[in-house]
Amino acid sequence: MKLIINIPAYNEAKVIGDTIKHMPRIFDGIDEVLIQVIDDGSTDGTAQVSHDAGADIVVSHFTNRRLGVAFNTAVESALQNGADIMINIDADGQFNSNEIPSLLKPVLTGKADMTVGDRFKKGSADGIPMAKNILNKFAAKLVSIFLNTQIDDLTCGFRAHNRETLLRLNKVSGFTYTQETIIDAIGKNLKITWVPVTVRYFEGRKSRIVKSIWKFVNNSAKIIIKAVRDIRPMKFFGIPGIIIVSASLITFGVFLALYLPNLQITPYKNYLFTAIALLLIGMQFIIFALIADMIKSNRQLTEDMLYTLKKQKFESKK
Repeated sequence: MKLIINIPAYNEAKVIGDTIKHMPRIFDGIDEVLIQVIDDGSTDGTAQVSHDAGADIVVSHFTNRRLGVAFNTAVESALQNGADIMINIDADGQFNSNEIPSLLKPVLTGKADMTVGDRFKKGSADGIPMAKNILNKFAAKLVSIFLNTQIDDLTCGFRAHNRETLLRLNKVSGFTYTQETIIDAIGKNLKITWVPVTVRYFEGRKSRIVKSIWKFVNNSAKIIIKAVRDIRPMKFFGIPGIIIVSASLITFGVFLALYLPNLQITPYKNYLFTAIALLLIGMQFIIFALIADMIKSNRQLTEDMLYTLKKQKFESKK
C-alpha cells in the first residue's frame, strides 16, 4: 500500500522545509510513503528547499496556475507514481500532520473513498476570521440541503483520497477545487467521511489564495450553483418549476373565485395574465429540468469512458 502525501505550494520557501522534515513517514497499513510537492510557479526557491528537505517528488509549474490546476497536477502525478492513497495537506503547517492517521483509517478500512478534515466539529477553528467561519458553515449547510447529503466542512484542504477517487474525479479549475471535488464525489456516489481536525490560522498572515472575501464568496457561489445544477438538475430546475406552476394555479383559482359570481373578466384580467405568465415560466423550468437530466446522463457515460481510459493508462504504474 503506497501513500503519497501531497503538498501544494506557492512561494512557501520559508516554511515548507520544516513542514516536510516534520512529516510522519510511518503509518499502520502503509508500506511506502512518498512526499510530493507541487510547486505552483514559485519565485522564492520553494522547489529547491523542498528537494533539500527530503521531498521525494517535486513537480514545478513554470507560472502560477492557481490551486485547482495544482490539484489536477497532483492527482496526475500521484497516479503516475502508483499511489493507492493521496493525502493533501497545506505547506504552511496550518494543519497537524500527526492527524494524518485519522484521515487514513476510514480509507484503509474501506469505510470511505475520501475523507475530509472537519474544522468545525468542536466549534470554530482556532483563529479563523468570523466572516470565513460563518460563510463556510452556511455554504456547507446549503449544499447539504441541495444534495441531500450531510456535509460538515466544504472547503477544508486537508483530506485523503483512495485510488478509485483519484481516477474518478473530474479536473477542477480555481481555488474552489475543495468545493468542486466534494460535490463531484457525491455526484459519483463515492463514500465521503468527515474527520475532526485541528487547524491554526496564523495572526497577521495574509492568504495567498483568497485576496478578497467578497471575491471568494462570488467565485464559490458560481462554482456551487454550477456543480449543484449538474449533479441534481431535476431538483435544481424542477423544484422552482413546481413552485412557480403551483403559484400559477393558485392565482388562477383566485381569478376564478372573482370571475364566476358575475362572469366579468375585465376587472380581474391581471390575475388571469399573471397566472398564464407564471404557468409558462414554470413549464420552462420543468422542461429545463428534463433536458438537463438527459445531459447529465450523457455526461455520466462520457465520464465512465474517461475513467476506463485513465484506469488503463495508470494500471501499469501499480
